[in-house]
Amino acid sequence: MSRVLIVVDTQVEETGKLAGALPTTVQMVNAMKEAIASPSPTSVTVEVIPSTDLPQALLHPNQGSHLTAKDIIWCPLTLEVPNTLQFPARSIFQACNDVTSLRQQVKQKFGYATGESTQGLDNFYLPVVLTAKGPLYGEVIREEKTSRLYQQPVDLLDSQRQPLYHLAYQLLHSLSAPPTVYLLQFGYNEQDIVFDRLLPFPGVPAIASLGVQEPNLFTCHWRCLTNQPVIDLTITPKNA
Repeated sequence: MSRVLIVVDTQVEETGKLAGALPTTVQMVNAMKEAIASPSPTSVTVEVIPSTDLPQALLHPNQGSHLTAKDIIWCPLTLEVPNTLQFPARSIFQACNDVTSLRQQVKQKFGYATGESTQGLDNFYLPVVLTAKGPLYGEVIREEKTSRLYQQPVDLLDSQRQPLYHLAYQLLHSLSAPPTVYLLQFGYNEQDIVFDRLLPFPGVPAIASLGVQEPNLFTCHWRCLTNQPVIDLTITPKNA
């Protein structure tokens, strides 16, 4: 049996309820739990813990638990994890959390403009499902800044998609990124891509994939974490 630790940046009550969490955070956690509950090759127990309690959670496992570190499946849904924490994706989380350095790397190595999207109303996210056999690129998600609503898919021209795929491939390769779901956040300066940041987990924008993409990004994340295959990503319109 494995122990799945879903790490969040909010407090968790003894009952397991997220204390003072945004509705989107609750949606993320529930979607992740549903993905884990689907048929999987391993028997698991699931715990949701705040990042501030990680050391205690590891030093004081649940009563009766004899699980070791190798039995833990880490599933952080936040970049705010302690720098001293030892877990398989530590290096990629640290790289993504250092937004300034990551932007400098993208600008200097790959020649893309970087910074927060300041023109227009929207941010965009390219989902990348990085499997053991290579990347699958999902349909782009749009975030309207004023409403904070997320929409998938965004209709992009092939001439817009290919530079995005190329950037994502170069960046993930340079970071020696492990298999998981990534969200590459970007904007546009007229027609030019502006790289913003990279998330190494299905963040809030991934909620847009629920009921729209098959498998959704949370299911993809769980499959990547447990070495299950993801063959293809398909879009089913919500009004279908």
